Amino acid sequence: MGGAIAFYVLSALILGFAVLVISTRNTVHSVLFLVLNFLSVAGLYVLLTAQFLAVIQILVYAGGIVVLYLFVVMLVNLKRPPEDHSDPRRQKWIGFALVALVLAELGAILTFGGRGTPIVGEMQNTDLAVHNVERIGMLLYTDYLIPFEVASMLLLVAMVGAIILAKREL
Repeated sequence: MGGAIAFYVLSALILGFAVLVISTRNTVHSVLFLVLNFLSVAGLYVLLTAQFLAVIQILVYAGGIVVLYLFVVMLVNLKRPPEDHSDPRRQKWIGFALVALVLAELGAILTFGGRGTPIVGEMQNTDLAVHNVERIGMLLYTDYLIPFEVASMLLLVAMVGAIILAKREL
């Protein structure tokens, strides 16, 4: 009964903070509501006995990603009017080629990705909290290796793009 009440309270907090993130006019306040949203999601992970995911949620998202958002908010001048023209040096075909490559990779993942042996019935529910990190590591580097690498490449591309945009402004 207590777990259900905690779930509903955390779910209401998550939905409320999500609405505040998109409805607040001040971008810094929006990022702070996003932190509270991430912390509430970490609370849900604790309810699901996934303590490792809760800690990673706090460290990676509530820590690193939100700091990145704050830097972007501070670097980008939101009061500047939009550009009247597009850059003539922009090469659209590179973007289309990259989109085609990502879609082809996604198709390959969907086609060939479901052939691994599922891990079912290895542990009891009492061992779930103890072996949670080991289980996540095994799944991450065996069955979900390609999506993990794709996510890391996307983060790398986003980081390089942010550096290029920030360097151009400085």
